[in-house]
Amino acid sequence: MSFRISGLPASPFTALFALSDTELSAQSAVRQVADSNPGYPCRIGLRDAEVGEEVILLNYEHQPADTPFRSRHAIYVAKNSVPVDLSVGEVPSLMRLRHLSLRGFRADGMMLAADLALDGAVEPVIEALFANPDVAYIHAHWAKQGCYAALIERA
Repeated sequence: MSFRISGLPASPFTALFALSDTELSAQSAVRQVADSNPGYPCRIGLRDAEVGEEVILLNYEHQPADTPFRSRHAIYVAKNSVPVDLSVGEVPSLMRLRHLSLRGFRADGMMLAADLALDGAVEPVIEALFANPDVAYIHAHWAKQGCYAALIERA
């Protein structure tokens, strides 16, 4: 089963880094400096921020579908991150370092199935979810914190 994992585009987040901490707070966002790696997973580059790198922690609507599964959660974006361009079937290392919850959705945003990918074994869970032809896309979340990690689509 062919799949492609994608991060978020940088453009919606770039202006956040020019805001003051007070302005960020008004948007329920917080500026931080990464003090460990791993620890601050950037959703643009699908990489962990380097120690000393500026990141913004913000609330992001990753599932805008008008269904009971509409959802938003905290994400990190790193200041100078560039969108990742992964090959078909490529899983970024930050997704192998953490346990994942993978949630399969129909095209209309209704969740059909979900499973855990533990200890870096991501591909078998993706393949099992996509074995259902009604699963249009998968959202990956960090299993412990519940934060949105990445979008997985059929390739």
